[in-house]
Amino acid sequence: MQKKDVYRYWALLDTADESGSVRFVDLPGCVTFGDTAEEAHAEAREALEGFMYELESDGDDIPDPSPLEVVLQQAKPGEAAIEVQVYMPVVREAMAIKAVKKTLTVPKWLNDAAEAQRLNFSQVLQEGLKRSLGIEK
Repeated sequence: MQKKDVYRYWALLDTADESGSVRFVDLPGCVTFGDTAEEAHAEAREALEGFMYELESDGDDIPDPSPLEVVLQQAKPGEAAIEVQVYMPVVREAMAIKAVKKTLTVPKWLNDAAEAQRLNFSQVLQEGLKRSLGIEK
């Protein structure tokens, strides 16, 4: 699977209610919504970013986007086609530096001593991990 820098898909925006929902016919399970049609349209890009990132990360096949004519054939009453484009280098970079919550256990006496010194547990853990891995950042 070759990663692309840009993915562009047609989606169907349903505005039957006051709110809006978006589904990508080429990407089953990639759906989103908003309180308004405008919000749903904006959320569609974020949904596509996350969905494509997961496909890439898992090494899954990424389907080619269908032409507009094919997407429109699958539209239900009240749905309109919208084009959604994402630029993946920015998404990949953001995910690479994203903080991840970890749970750890330390003896109470060590916890008490660290808290008394007002140590930042996350910072100390990061510094220790970097030192152990030989990372100088």
